[in-house]
Amino acid sequence: MDVKSARRSEQIVGITCVYWRAGRCNRNPCRFLHREISSPSPHTAYHNVNASYRYGKKLHSSSENMPNHNAKTALVKKSGDRKIDANVSKKSSPTICKYWTKNNCVHVEKCLNLHSWFYGDGFSTIAKLQEHKKVITGIALPVGSDKLYSGSTDGTVRIWDCHTGRCAKLINLGAEVTSLISEGPWIFVGLKNAIKAWNTQTVSEFNLDGPKGQVLTMTVGNDILFAGAEDGVISAWRGRSEANSPFELVASLTGHTRAVVCLTVGGKMLYSGSMDQSIKAWNMDTLQCTMTLKEHTGIVTSLICWDQYLLSCSSDCTIKIWACLEEGSLNVIYTHNEEHGVVSLSGMPDAEGKPILFCSCRDNSVRMYELPSFSERGRLFAKKEVASIELGPGGLFFTGDGTGLLKVWKWLEVPKVAASS
Repeated sequence: MDVKSARRSEQIVGITCVYWRAGRCNRNPCRFLHREISSPSPHTAYHNVNASYRYGKKLHSSSENMPNHNAKTALVKKSGDRKIDANVSKKSSPTICKYWTKNNCVHVEKCLNLHSWFYGDGFSTIAKLQEHKKVITGIALPVGSDKLYSGSTDGTVRIWDCHTGRCAKLINLGAEVTSLISEGPWIFVGLKNAIKAWNTQTVSEFNLDGPKGQVLTMTVGNDILFAGAEDGVISAWRGRSEANSPFELVASLTGHTRAVVCLTVGGKMLYSGSMDQSIKAWNMDTLQCTMTLKEHTGIVTSLICWDQYLLSCSSDCTIKIWACLEEGSLNVIYTHNEEHGVVSLSGMPDAEGKPILFCSCRDNSVRMYELPSFSERGRLFAKKEVASIELGPGGLFFTGDGTGLLKVWKWLEVPKVAASS
């Protein structure tokens, strides 16, 4: 037998090429099978991908930003477009080995599932901060600060030293922290019936009263702090120059019939998502509701504005992209479906400037999608669902899960290629 053929046969026994399944294998010869094999024995039925599998470098769109939506179909996948097949992509995606997570996988390096808490290319984890005891509900890295703040339902806020990765200070608030954000020198902590405001420069502290129930979400826009609470009301405080009272309650935005769980600001508009399954748009100059969007059939769990688009996600297992196609109205131009309910959204460019959407799901994973194609770039795994995703400078991003684990990630720099002579 030819030695080369023998080696090739030995390499491909029993493993089907996941790239071939997705219709994009470009290796000839490929060391994996280009055909389906019979189902494995019951003892190995849960395995579906090689443990050492990582996404290789893929061809991507040359666009560095979300596309301009002069055309109504800018983000819509055409029915005849075979370049993207969401079903094939999901089937061929690696999954984490549930036995490995419990430290009792008997297959070790031969296991076909991942023995890693993430897969994908172009990023890596650089720190794991495990001090919180319950769900991390907010992460903030104030601009110009070397301290990272995290809040949890364990009733504490922890301040981490970015140089050592150690907890520099523990603040026990004695009540569940259900949201935490930063704006300029300010840290805002959402509690029950109140918000604590800390100025990191003057080391001053203020209590903002007004909300009813847990403060579940906060955002800042037009020099106004907005906070959504369990009673469905959005409280609004305007910043002012008085040192003894730097915030003034200026409005209570009503209209939602159940708890407000997410807020975001885009342009001169505030968008709110609620357990009542609706999204409301508010004019920040008048603080009046201008429209109500009712396309979701579950709780609207997260909202972000990216360029001229509004992105929303829900417990109904969908992500919707909205655009202003007609004067004064928002319309859904694309709906992306997930297998599980969606917890949170966030987005940032990778090291090459390509827009990446982070999508935390109820199956304890975070999908990373390249926009506008929604092709999967990678996946992060956790023992419990990731409730908080926060972005930082210099390619940093942070995730906080239900076990209290805070992870620090970073996009890897693009290697410089020497110019050819």
